[in-house]
Amino acid sequence: MASVREGILNMMDILTADRVVCRLYSKHPKNGPEGHITMHGSKFENLRICGQPVNIKLDFGLFEDIQTYQQAQTAYKTNDKFKKLAQDPLQTGQLLPEQKCNGAFLCSLVEGDIQAGHPRVKGPGHSIYVPGFGKVYFAEAFISHGTRTLTMLRFELGSTTSGGGSGASATTNGKNFPPTG
Repeated sequence: MASVREGILNMMDILTADRVVCRLYSKHPKNGPEGHITMHGSKFENLRICGQPVNIKLDFGLFEDIQTYQQAQTAYKTNDKFKKLAQDPLQTGQLLPEQKCNGAFLCSLVEGDIQAGHPRVKGPGHSIYVPGFGKVYFAEAFISHGTRTLTMLRFELGSTTSGGGSGASATTNGKNFPPTG
């Protein structure tokens, strides 16, 4: 499954990109309870904010061992890097508890902080705040049992009436059909 925004992505002349690729690949083991999902190939090309380049490094390596929901549950307990991402994904200070079988994780492929060339553009982790525009979130992965959604761009406009949206998003399942169990 892939979603590609080509040509010029232009959001109010603030956020622009030549190309945004959202790619999910699901491989179903013969008797496994869910497929193994990878996000390799997802990327931003010539991403800019206020005309300045934005450098985002995506951490595919971390997610190589987290291809199923069960692996995400295990990683939350044993992998400090994943737990830090998934425990407070929106960096609000409200920590997510350990997720059970019907739970979900929200995290991001963004490794480290985003490097934006504009001095007034700031943000921790996988989001940035642009004064007079709003907040933009990059490469968010939503992981639940048998399903993964990757949203390369999500934005919350900061006006008094507010608004929001997303772009270059894909969802794939990880369940065999017919069910084996």
